[in-house]
Order: sequence, then C-alpha cells, then structure tokens
Amino acid sequence: MPPPRRLPERAAFWLVAATLALLVSASSAPSPVFPVYQQEWGLSATTVTVVFAVYAGTLLLALLTVGSLSDHLGRRAVVLAGLAGVLVALAGFLLAGSAAWLIAARALQGIGTGAAIGALGAWLLDLGGPRATLAQTLNGAAPPVGLMVGGLGAGLLVQYAPAPARLVYGVLAVLLVACAVLLLAAPETSPRTPGARASLAPSVRVPAATRPVLVALAPALTGSWALGGLFLGLGPSVAAGVLGRTDHLVGGLVVASLTGTGALVGVLTRNLPARRVAVAGSAAFLVGPTLLVVALQQASTPLFFTASVVSGLGFGAAFQGGLRAVVATAPPAERAGVLAAVYVMCYLAFGVPSVVGGLLTPLVGLRTVAEGYAVLVALLGATTLLLAARAARRTPAAAVPAQRREATGRGPAVRR
Repeated sequence: MPPPRRLPERAAFWLVAATLALLVSASSAPSPVFPVYQQEWGLSATTVTVVFAVYAGTLLLALLTVGSLSDHLGRRAVVLAGLAGVLVALAGFLLAGSAAWLIAARALQGIGTGAAIGALGAWLLDLGGPRATLAQTLNGAAPPVGLMVGGLGAGLLVQYAPAPARLVYGVLAVLLVACAVLLLAAPETSPRTPGARASLAPSVRVPAATRPVLVALAPALTGSWALGGLFLGLGPSVAAGVLGRTDHLVGGLVVASLTGTGALVGVLTRNLPARRVAVAGSAAFLVGPTLLVVALQQASTPLFFTASVVSGLGFGAAFQGGLRAVVATAPPAERAGVLAAVYVMCYLAFGVPSVVGGLLTPLVGLRTVAEGYAVLVALLGATTLLLAARAARRTPAAAVPAQRREATGRGPAVRR
C-alpha cells in the first residue's frame, strides 16, 4: 500500500494559518448572538457574564495544563483533539435551549480553543522555514482577523439570515470539519519527546532567553487584549444601551472596526522593529480610550467608531509587535509553551476586566463601567511607555546598532 499523501509544506502552512483564524472566529461568533438569547429567553446581563466567564476560565485552564503538550505529543494530535472539543461545543450551541446549555457549550469551547491555539501557532512557526517573518506576522494577525470575521459574520447572519441563533454555528462547524480533515495530511513538525505527563501540571513555562522580553512587553500585550475585551465584551452592549443602536449588525461592526484595523496594522508593520511597533501601539492606548469616554459622554456614534478604529491601531501594533518580539526568542522545542504563556496573559487581560465589568454594570451603569475600563487600558499603555523610556536611558549608545539588527531581523542577531 502506498504511503498516505502529504500536503506540501507551503499548502500546510496556509492551512494551519486559516485554521488558527477560524478557531478564533468561533470564539467571537457568539457575541452578536447573545442579545438574541436575552430577548428570547429573558437572560440577565449577569447570566451573560457568567457564560463569558466560564469560557475565559476553561480556556485559561487548558492553556495552563495542555498548552505545551504539543511540544511532546506532536502538533497534529493536539490540534485535532482541540478542534474536536470545539466541534462538540458548536453542536451544543445548535441544540441550546437554556442558559445551562450555553454554559456547557462555552466551557467545552474554552477547553478546545485553549488546547489548540498554542499548538496551531507553534505549527505555523515550524512550517515557516524561509518564511519565518511571514509566519510571525500571521501568528499575530490571525487572531484579530478571526475575531473580525467571527464578529462581523455572526452579526450579518443574525441580522439578515434565518435561524439567527443557529445558522452561524452550523457554518463554523462545516468549515472546522473541513480544516480538520485536511490537517490529517499536513506534515508533522514536532517529534514525540518525553515529558508529556509532567507538562500537564498547571504552570507557565518560559525559557530564560524569553523572560526579559516577555516581562518588558507584558503591559503592551495585556493592554492590547484588555482593549479587545473592552470593545468585544462591552462594545455591542454600549452601542445598544448607551448609543441606542439596536441593529445586530452594529455589534458585529464594533468588533470588526477594532480587530480589522488591528489585523491591517500588523501586516503593514511586519518589517518594522518589533519592540518599537509594540511601544508605538501602546501610545494609542492613551488616545483610543480617551475618545471612547468623550463619545459616551456625548452619545456620539461616529466618535464611538472613531475611538474603535484608533484603539484598533493600538490593539494590532501592541499585540503583534509584542508577539513577534517574544516568539523570536523561543527555542523551536518550546514554542507551544511560550505561545501558551503569552495567551494566558492576554486572555486574563481579556476576560477578567470584562467579567468584573459585567458584574458591576447593574450597580453603577454601563457607561461608568466602560469609562473605568478605558482608564485601565490607558494606565497599561502609560506603563509600557515608561518602561520603554527607562530601557532607552539604560541602553549604552554602542549597543544601539546591535539592537537594531536584532529588532529588524537583519544580521546574525536574533529578532526581538
């Protein structure tokens, strides 16, 4: 019997990138559907917050336990297991008839996404080869593209298609099944190594070479996803409750304006020094949230979307620049673990403030929560700028040329 046919590495590279974007799309797709559940089932804002919290919590648990498992068992096995969990979750959404179903489905989705996201990112880097810069760019661009496609696509289907609480999950399930089947033919890039069982102990493993970069850029990475949580978690509710925009498509446009801008920024800045891009993006943390506060005070929809786009500049630059700088320091055998550590930070920043905001909304009001959230993001941006300024003062002038080579990837130094 002839050996099974394998995809060429170039085709597998793009397949893995598409699967990563689609996986994240599935995570953002329920956001525009939640108002439908609230209308049909009478769910409270607190219940919706619980559904969100369950997803964030199970995803973080998966990242902490199985986030580096593909470094030991291989990329394909872990990715396919994660996709299977997400497919079961989508089936749960299709059958959902109560909040309990939503909670169970979101829990499964969190576990599956947490298991697969780091393995997919590491697989993409492994397949990069001569396309290493492109692989790093796609690793940063795929999540915001996925968030944009999931939010906007779900908003369109909810507003204009039949079965608004069902169809989006069926479409996603078909696409994920197709990806899973094709991934069976993708080349495995990570050989089996001992230590799989030990890696399941909840922990965040960061190689010594990566730690200084990760610590320096932690405020930029967390600030970017806190900004994402502000617009993805509260944006549709703000558009409806504060601005009076009840069209379901508006909720999708809120997500798309932030994440679409972020994805575009990452592509346009892919050849610029990674740390500099991250710091520049953090400066937008001060501008975008400020515009948001003004928009809420004036109940201005145009200014609200302007704030979303400006915030998207920061979201894309800070996350993708920071991610490029961090993963460039990761040894190939520890890539999945490093990516899991980054996503633990990002999803904590994404989930915790959103959950706290959802719990506070009935007490202090949606506008007050959004304004407080904006202040938090601005503080993270200011912290990144202060750390960058301090590092610049400590850097000897003679070391600048070497650092420039490292940051741009030109020359023998490692990109940072």
